[in-house]
Parts: sequence; structure tokens; C-alpha cells
Amino acid sequence: MKDVDGVFTECYEAFRLPSYFGWNWAALSDCLRDLQWMPADRYLIVVENWSSVLSNLPEEREILLRVLAQAAEDWANPQGNPGNLAIPFNVLFCCSEDGASKVADEILRVQDGYA
Repeated sequence: MKDVDGVFTECYEAFRLPSYFGWNWAALSDCLRDLQWMPADRYLIVVENWSSVLSNLPEEREILLRVLAQAAEDWANPQGNPGNLAIPFNVLFCCSEDGASKVADEILRVQDGYA
């Protein structure tokens, strides 16, 4: 997932996104906040080697974090979810111990701008 197309391809394959997926950030956001074709009691995204994901594209990396944050927030809101229940949508960022503080900083920056 070194470029945006790589992110979309990984998500398309991992989430078995529908054929109408638009291959852009808005479409990814819409699909991750829907997932009607893949119902579950909870969702967990595992991002391996986070430090290499969009590492040369910081603006795109921030957009990805915002898309994931919006999906998590929407799934946490019971209204509109199956059975009107909150459904956990979590993301695990795998990285080196040194990279953990960088990930935390990135997430905090996105949350601050998102709130």
C-alpha cells in the first residue's frame, strides 16, 4: 500500500468491495461505512507495516486515517446499524516500537482535525 491505488486494491480484495466501488476516497469511505455484503458482529482491520503505507504521500495517509476514523465512528453509532446496535470497527496498526509513537501522533492529529 505504497500508493493510493495499492490502498484501494488491498481494501477491494480484503473487504470484497462491490463492483460499483469507485476507486476513490469517497467511495472507500462509503463502502467501509456500509459493508452490507459482509455483515459481522465486529470488524477488525489489521494494517501490517504501517510505516510503509503511503509513506511518501502524507496528505493521502491522513485521508486514509480520516476514512478509517469516520467508519469507526459510524459503526459505533447504533442508529442505522443492524439491530440498532453499536458494532466495533477497530484498526490495528502494526509497526516497530519506535513507530508506535509516530502512529499515535498521526492518529491524534487526525482526531483533533476531525472533532
